[in-house]
Amino acid sequence: MNIQRFFLFLSVFLAGCSKPSDKIVIATAANVQYVMKEIKAEFEKETGKEIDIVVGSSGKLTTQIREGAPFDVFVSADTKYPQEIFKNGGSAEKPKIYALGTLVLWSKDIPKADLNIDSLANDKVKKIAIPNPETAPYGEAAIQVLRSRKVFEKIEKKLVFGESIAQTAQYITSGNVEAGFNALSIVLSPEMKDQGNYIILDSTAYKPIEQAAILLNHSDDSPKKETSEQFYKFLYSQKAKAIFQKYGYK
Repeated sequence: MNIQRFFLFLSVFLAGCSKPSDKIVIATAANVQYVMKEIKAEFEKETGKEIDIVVGSSGKLTTQIREGAPFDVFVSADTKYPQEIFKNGGSAEKPKIYALGTLVLWSKDIPKADLNIDSLANDKVKKIAIPNPETAPYGEAAIQVLRSRKVFEKIEKKLVFGESIAQTAQYITSGNVEAGFNALSIVLSPEMKDQGNYIILDSTAYKPIEQAAILLNHSDDSPKKETSEQFYKFLYSQKAKAIFQKYGYK
């Protein structure tokens, strides 16, 4: 009985002495997920600190943050959602733009020479994938392009909405749709490269996709505060900028 009490005391003592983890969680817009894998590797190599990445649409991640999800930094696909978080007191710092995104039209089977906005009205194109414009900024940009070219009404019934850029990419690469809108960073990723054909869309046909990040609130005694600030600073470093440019960001 004395031995059992000793080990019970020892386990309680060790638990009391263990430090809270400083491992942080980065809420990441789906279009940035492949970039973030490389940034994560560089950050961990440079600092020796680990991070986790949670991927989703910017709108859904914002909802999760609003509901108390334990994220430390939010890397969004626009400025609207981080600004909303800041206005609601979720951060002591205003969001900062880290890159400009580029919209593409992508198809698994349509030849590049035949791939354009007007061709989407063709009867051979039955379904067109698009990220949900209500939660994904690239989807909103795609709608702007379609309206500017006056083809939205012609193809509206063909649209298949993906929950995020990632789901839209699955629709396209699986061949479940004839074409779809996506981010240049996705088609340039090692996982998606050479899967079909794509064209870069005229950036004057949609509002600039300014992508911002925001450092979320931490208490002064939080073990995650220092690591979060360190990662946030690293996101705007020359090393990170080089990775963003590699994936087609401006």
